[in-house]
Amino acid sequence: MRFFADLHIHSKYSRATSKELVPLNIARAAKEKGLSLVATGDFTHPLWREELKSALTPRANGIFMYNDVYFILETEVSNIYVKKGKLRKIHNLVYVPSFEDADRVARALSRYGKLNSDGRPILSLPSDDMVGLIFEASKDAFIVPAHIWTPHFSLFGAFSGFDTIEECFGENTKEIFALETGLSSDPPMNWRISALDRFTLISNSDAHSPGNLGREANCFDCDIDYFEITDTLKKKDKKRFMYTVEFFPEEGKYHYDGHRKCGVRISPDEAIYHDNICPVCGTRITIGVLHRIHLLSDREKGTPAPKDAIPFKHLVPLKEIISNVFSVGVKSVRVETEYRKLINKFDNEFACLIDVTYDELASAAGDRLADAIIRVREGKVSVLPGYDGVYGEINILGEKKEKKQLSLF
Repeated sequence: MRFFADLHIHSKYSRATSKELVPLNIARAAKEKGLSLVATGDFTHPLWREELKSALTPRANGIFMYNDVYFILETEVSNIYVKKGKLRKIHNLVYVPSFEDADRVARALSRYGKLNSDGRPILSLPSDDMVGLIFEASKDAFIVPAHIWTPHFSLFGAFSGFDTIEECFGENTKEIFALETGLSSDPPMNWRISALDRFTLISNSDAHSPGNLGREANCFDCDIDYFEITDTLKKKDKKRFMYTVEFFPEEGKYHYDGHRKCGVRISPDEAIYHDNICPVCGTRITIGVLHRIHLLSDREKGTPAPKDAIPFKHLVPLKEIISNVFSVGVKSVRVETEYRKLINKFDNEFACLIDVTYDELASAAGDRLADAIIRVREGKVSVLPGYDGVYGEINILGEKKEKKQLSLF
């Protein structure tokens, strides 16, 4: 059974998230996207956990259901601590198969931070110690380092991360079997680092609003079962884990180096030339994901995929494609009208982006939009890379747009 899963989202209780992130809207957005399984997000928050207990119906084997959408219990925590003389800020994802496990994990973590202050709580707890603590609370839990390259809050982050997984998780590295790549990197970028070969790479939306669900996702061919999914990830099973759905990594808001305040967007080579200093104001730039991977890699760009690597597909969210084709805002009436027409015709967004033929698309939405969707499938797009918190800008049909851009060379 092929299905799509988004295993990292948030609720209305996380900072800087939409108040629309409640079970009703999450389930509606999941159906529109084509997601069969979605994470709950934020189960450590006591109010959200109680809402989830009221809304979700337990199914067999660690899965829950609401409005014909399956849910898996998940939360993200922010571990902030000093290790080896440096302040570390690491985000980790935690999954459990039952509310009893969630309650025990929450009680264990409550000694290290205020769980009711944020859906993504800040814990004064080293990541390696947390792994042991969580397994004491739930033997069936699994833990995934989140968006591992994000500069400010991640395992390999330029500002407060580590250079190796072992530095972060110590003896508990053996308990980590999957890594979330984040929006600003894709599998080929991660393949440049041989130390990551043994890990299963997953991709999720980290959605802060219902509309962003599924912007990255995972395609499985197995039962919708907590323990089978866990086993699939542990074994890196290509028969059951078909592929990940990826952003074009240049679209991610930390792909390139730069300084948003000065409008400086530069490649790693340019940043190194300038000693990582903004050439406009002289302050330090934000080191992006591509630069960080360059520093830690032991393989060249374009290295072949490891033999057991999970395949992937680059996609662009359908509303973004429509916006790009018609040169109107993503939230415009034109985009919403065209989007509704397509998902009503073809059932959901992933069907439009992955499965529907050109002729079917053209018949429903016209040649121009059909051309754009096919070009995205074929990777025939150009992207002005994102930097320092600014998303990249994608160009699908090749029209030139005037951009005011700092030129250094």
